[in-house]
Amino acid sequence: MGVGRDYCRCMPESLTPRAQLRVTLRELAWTIHRRAPARAGVGPLPTSEIALLKQVLDGPGATIGELAAALGLQQPNVSTAVRLLQQRGFVAKETDPSDGRIVRIFATERGASEHQAITDAWTEGLAAAFDRLTPEHQDMLDNALDALQALNRTLRAES
Repeated sequence: MGVGRDYCRCMPESLTPRAQLRVTLRELAWTIHRRAPARAGVGPLPTSEIALLKQVLDGPGATIGELAAALGLQQPNVSTAVRLLQQRGFVAKETDPSDGRIVRIFATERGASEHQAITDAWTEGLAAAFDRLTPEHQDMLDNALDALQALNRTLRAES
């Protein structure tokens, strides 16, 4: 049985270790992403809204079209999600002062605070899982930090 086969039945045993790593990283990202924490007083945010809020925080002042392109979503879906985030008080729309036809999206203080709370809840869950690993596995993950950060930078630069 190949690496990761205990949780991912879709991974062929014929994959190289590097290919298995790529599948495992994808599965890990999906597992983390699916565990979107519910926040007191707010309720659970769909993962698309969490991703949109993060994108707005990462690129303040983006337009709906820019957000849609960055997230690989359709503009009507992004418009709907922005409207829902605006109703929750997480984002605000502002007309571009140099061109009144352009609307830019910014996170509010509440949105930034909520995003930080969600990030904290996610990382607390990861910390608890990390603590249940063997010391050897913890060390392996600690030693992979630089490589994982470099991979993240590379992926972000490509998008």
